[in-house]
Amino acid sequence: MAFLQVNMYSTVLGMEVIMNVLLPQKTVKLIGRSSPGNTTDVPVLYLLHGMGGNHSVWERRSNIERYASDLGIAVIMPSTDLGWYTDTQYDMRYWTFLSQELPKICHELFPQLSKKREKTFAAGLSMGGYGALKLGLLQSDQFAAVASLSGPLNIAARVEDLLAIRGKTYWEGVFGPLENFKNSEHDLVFLLQKAIRENQALPKIFLACGEQDPLLHASQDVSAILDEATISHFFETAAGEHDWIFWDQWIQKFLLWLPLNEANK
Repeated sequence: MAFLQVNMYSTVLGMEVIMNVLLPQKTVKLIGRSSPGNTTDVPVLYLLHGMGGNHSVWERRSNIERYASDLGIAVIMPSTDLGWYTDTQYDMRYWTFLSQELPKICHELFPQLSKKREKTFAAGLSMGGYGALKLGLLQSDQFAAVASLSGPLNIAARVEDLLAIRGKTYWEGVFGPLENFKNSEHDLVFLLQKAIRENQALPKIFLACGEQDPLLHASQDVSAILDEATISHFFETAAGEHDWIFWDQWIQKFLLWLPLNEANK
């Protein structure tokens, strides 16, 4: 597995940005395990950070490189600051960067990455879980599966939770007036219910959250909506808090849950 830090220019954001990338590599080792390292049509996971994190946090605080190497999947870890994977009110278009520009850049720089829906996935923790589910709902034709680990997926209905973290000025800079949040393009529950009403072909959805995590209600709410619509999905809780002990365990479980054997056929 090759590990790369990529410094690149984003035309959408109008600035230099950084992403970490894991790429399968053919290796023959005297110590450790050799790898066949498929280098064509490689499955790809877009792995998103949470608040307080950046492009480096998954690599530094989890074993994502070892997990990805074992499965032969590429991992793209972009930095999107505190923009909530949203085109903000202060004219930083993080959603457009993530959903449109970033995949184009990745395929240009790394042509071995698959462009097939069945080989493209997204996941994230906390704020990144929000971003991953948003990709699954608004870019459902591009992603076969998405995962939210401890994601704040129902924040439009619980604005008080936002204000307990940061001030109103910050949140309105990202999302606009909070009184208009519910049933807006930023409201994942609204987007999910709309997709269900319109019989949209959704990606496979994986939800996990610690039982001691204050955001547990968010995954429970989304799972209940999917259950009511009889949409198959994965949802499990386990002992754990809003921390890297939980996320490191569950990103591995998500990767093992992915239909990679079918995708690699």
